[in-house]
Amino acid sequence: MNKISLTICILCVTCSLVAQPLGITFQEAESKGIIIKSLDIIYLSAVHVDTTLAVFTTDEEQALVVQEYSKLMQEFGSFLKTNHFIWEKPMKCFNRIYFNQDGAIDYFIFNFRGTPEEKPTAEQELEFTRLLNLFISDYKTSLKADTKFAQCSPVTYMP
Repeated sequence: MNKISLTICILCVTCSLVAQPLGITFQEAESKGIIIKSLDIIYLSAVHVDTTLAVFTTDEEQALVVQEYSKLMQEFGSFLKTNHFIWEKPMKCFNRIYFNQDGAIDYFIFNFRGTPEEKPTAEQELEFTRLLNLFISDYKTSLKADTKFAQCSPVTYMP
């Protein structure tokens, strides 16, 4: 019972910390006390192989999730280019994006993947994070649900 109470308290504190969307690496989230496992209790999987574990359960809903997620990533890529942020080489990343019921982003948590030579420089990552936070501050998908939901995927940002 104490673990449940502690988890609920952590969830309440974590959720109250987010007054606006937050784009952050997994490591930074951890250092700020944001517990991914706790978020995953609040934000259910948007899609799942086992549809009983998904927020969007029909084939049509799941196709819309894929379409909206792809649109989000394409629009973010365009936003980066518009703001003169261009990768010198393909950049592999893993994203876990947490959406509220209205389709707005609460958290966009990411990690660049690969060897140190394949990852962005500290300066590039800082600018990427700054632009990410600008982008998600007013971004909203057309997805609506009765509960908060999350979607994750690997992505490769292209030059």
